[in-house]
Amino acid sequence: MRTGDAVPEGGSARRALLGGGAVVLSLAFVKLLVHLLTARNYGYFRDELYYIAAGERLALGYVDFPPFVALATAFARATLGDSPLALRLLPALAGATVVVLAGLMARELGGGRLAQGLAALAVLVAPNFLVFGTFVSMDAFDQLFQVSAAYVLLVILKRDRPRLWLLFGLFAGLGLLTKVTMLFFGFAVLVSLLVTPARRHLLTPWPWLGGVVALAFLGPYLLWNAQKGWPTLEFWVEYGGKVDEASPVEFLLEQIVTMQPPALPLWLAGLAFYLLTREGRPYRALGWVYVVLFVVFAALNSRFYFLAPAYPALFAAGGVAVERFFWRRGRRRWPVLAYAAVLAVSGVIVAPITVVPALPPATLAGITGAFGGDAGVQVETREVSELPQIFADRFGWEGMVETVARVHEKLPPEERSEACVLAGNYGEAGAIDFFGAERGLPKAISGHNNYYLWGPGDCDGETVVSVGVPRERLEGVFGRIGRADTVRCRYCMPDEDNLPVYVSRDPRLPFEEAWPRFKHYD
Repeated sequence: MRTGDAVPEGGSARRALLGGGAVVLSLAFVKLLVHLLTARNYGYFRDELYYIAAGERLALGYVDFPPFVALATAFARATLGDSPLALRLLPALAGATVVVLAGLMARELGGGRLAQGLAALAVLVAPNFLVFGTFVSMDAFDQLFQVSAAYVLLVILKRDRPRLWLLFGLFAGLGLLTKVTMLFFGFAVLVSLLVTPARRHLLTPWPWLGGVVALAFLGPYLLWNAQKGWPTLEFWVEYGGKVDEASPVEFLLEQIVTMQPPALPLWLAGLAFYLLTREGRPYRALGWVYVVLFVVFAALNSRFYFLAPAYPALFAAGGVAVERFFWRRGRRRWPVLAYAAVLAVSGVIVAPITVVPALPPATLAGITGAFGGDAGVQVETREVSELPQIFADRFGWEGMVETVARVHEKLPPEERSEACVLAGNYGEAGAIDFFGAERGLPKAISGHNNYYLWGPGDCDGETVVSVGVPRERLEGVFGRIGRADTVRCRYCMPDEDNLPVYVSRDPRLPFEEAWPRFKHYD
């Protein structure tokens, strides 16, 4: 029996109910339940509307993401329906699985009930993990596949099972099918093997075969990009140029805040376990994976949440270190229980005001508005107001579509039947696609990201109703431009409020020729 697994006598059933596995599964169930109970709160998230549109246009890739998230969204809609709960079930299950994987890693490191429970609890309460179970995103699945690959790596290092590199390659490949940041994880693993005794694995064919398996999943996306003229590279150049500069210290502070400040001693203890202790020496590569990823992401000024999948391995090792220090005979156990209580309470307090849509919007706005909306943690470069962006981007979409529909309905019948709707970004376009049909609107066109590649369809530009498109972008294309209405919304992102709705006529050039003027990748 592992350290910390001792339970009162009473048979195997009682031991099972009180064991580490039961604790971990209970915490995973709590996470799943939180997401299921709040899934219907607020509205559809901006990116969800985009992924729904992508799921209706399945392809080998898209400008800003590989195909997995579009496939998952299409699958959810086909099997479960269009409700927010149906769409968000798979991300919620992915997040709950990450909680289980953290506990399993602690178990593989020799941890008992306490270590497994601490690791799982730390993942449960971390905003960086909680948030991606609340809506459809690449990151929910990226976290699942990266943490799964890290778990397999741990098993390889512990049990010397080289053929498991093929399974590692499978998870890494699924990650590449989800988000190209998996390439950084693969690079970190390679560097970490080279600088530790685990480099002996590189003398066998299995890690290289695993790499071939992983890269095979990237092949279709590369083929799609080659056929389209490498739009993903163009996107990353534009996207990277619009990220606010953050120093390595600021990046570290973002990690502390978004992984839950009380969890800091736990993941530092885990890092020290891997890098500094004799017990952690066989698994030292896992510590170096974190170090390499931190340095790379900080140097590239990446989003702070790109590093999140590296933390479950640290939480697992930290749980083992804490358990071994406090759970020895003669040491008091109450400090560990108190620490676990602090972690849990911090999650209960922080989650509803940062990542989980549990509070009424007016109540939440009253709390977060006092701290500038995002409380100092900037997820995007866009300005926020009363609500953090992660909440605000769920408001205003249906109202925007209704405003556009009113303008469209007032057009003369001969114009209305041929008019097209041009949106400024993929959120607006996705909302029109999703909500607009029952209001008599055609499918939207947009120059933003993959909507640009989907093109203008059969729009001839004779009559265009536009929303969120700057007037100066229209002026070079149309002879007559009139403001027909204004989109107003409460609690939405400021850049989606007071949006002008224009009706443009008399195109100055063929619309196919004008189409590149609306292109923007960001």
